[in-house]
Amino acid sequence: MTAITPFRIDVPQADLDDLQQRLARTRWTDQIPGSDDTYGVSVDRVRHLVNYWRDGFDWREVEAKLNTYPQFTTVIDGQRIHFLHVRSKQENAGSAATSPALPLILTHGWPGTFIEFLEVIEPLTAAGHDLVIPSVPGYGFSGPTTEAGWNDTRIAKAWAELMARLGYTRYGAVGNDGGAQISPELGRVDPNHVVAVQVSQIYSFPTGDPAEMADLTAEEAQSLATLDWFVKNKMGFNILQSQQPQTLAHALMDSPAGLVGWNSQLLGPDLDDDFVLTNIAIHWLTGTAGSAIRHYFEKAKADQPTEPIAVPLSLSGSNGDFHGIRRFAERDHSNIVSWRTHDVYTHYLHHVAPALMSGEISEFFAQYR
Repeated sequence: MTAITPFRIDVPQADLDDLQQRLARTRWTDQIPGSDDTYGVSVDRVRHLVNYWRDGFDWREVEAKLNTYPQFTTVIDGQRIHFLHVRSKQENAGSAATSPALPLILTHGWPGTFIEFLEVIEPLTAAGHDLVIPSVPGYGFSGPTTEAGWNDTRIAKAWAELMARLGYTRYGAVGNDGGAQISPELGRVDPNHVVAVQVSQIYSFPTGDPAEMADLTAEEAQSLATLDWFVKNKMGFNILQSQQPQTLAHALMDSPAGLVGWNSQLLGPDLDDDFVLTNIAIHWLTGTAGSAIRHYFEKAKADQPTEPIAVPLSLSGSNGDFHGIRRFAERDHSNIVSWRTHDVYTHYLHHVAPALMSGEISEFFAQYR
C-alpha cells in the first residue's frame, strides 16, 4: 500500500516576496466610466482585492490556521493527493456497528479549494462524522496534474481508493460545484461502499425537446431562468476552459492580478474577502491556476456515462443559485430521496451557512448509519 504522509503547508518566503512585488507592479486595464461590471469583473473590484492582498491579507496567519487541521498526502494512480483527515469527536465514527454517523468525503469545485468546507468541520465532527476533505487533482496542494485524463470518473476512482486506504468500508459523499458532479460519480464507481450522496447542485439540463417545457412548475421555471441568465452572461469561462485552458494558463500563471480578475467572476463580492483571497492565493502559491482549469478540458473530452446513477441522492441547494431542476435530475439519477432549497443566496452554502448545511448533512446521512 502506498504510504500516507503527514503534510504541513509551508510556503517559501521568497514566493511571498515575489507575489508582493508582482502585486505592486500591477498594470491596470482601462474601463469605460460608470460601466461597473457590465463587461465583466470591474477594475474597482480587482483593485480592491489586490490592495487587500498587499496590505491586509496575512498568508502566514491563514497558513497557521490551515495547519491546525491534520493534513496528509498520498499518491494514487500516479498523482499526488492532498487531503484533510479530521476525526470525529465521538469514538468509533468509522464503525458501522457503533457509529452514530458515517464518515464523509467532501469535494470542492472551481475556483474553490478544500477551504470551501472549513466552516462545517467543527459541527460535523461534533456530530460524529470522520471527515476526508481532499484537494481535487490539479488544484492546490494536489497539483499540478502531470498527465492527461483526470476527468470526474478518474477522480472518483481515486477517491474510492483513498477511502479504502483510510480503512472506510461504508461512507457518504458530499459535493459542491464541480464536487457535486464528482460525488455522485463516486457513488457510481464505488456503489458497494458509498451509501449515499448529498450535493448542492445537480447539473442535469434540458435536452431541447419543447415537450420538456410544457408544464414547468413555478419553481422549475425560476430555476430555468436562473440557468438561462448564467448561460447568457457568465458561461464564457466554462467554454474557454473546456476548449483552450493552456492558452489562458499563461496569463493566470504570470499575473496575480489577472488571476484575481479571472477567479473572482465566480467568487463575488457577496463573499468575504478572506475567503475569496485564500482560495485565489492557494491557486497562486501552488502554481496550479493553469492545472485547475485544465480539469474542464478533461471533463469535456471524457466519455459521458449514459446509465442513471442509482446511489441515494439528496439535494440541499440555494434558491439564489442554479441548484437543478428535478424532472431533469431524475433522468440522470434514479434514486433522489430528498430535495431541499434554501433562501441563502450563494454558491458556497457550506461556507456562508455552515450551521444550516452541517445540520442538513447530518440529518440526511443519519438514516444510512
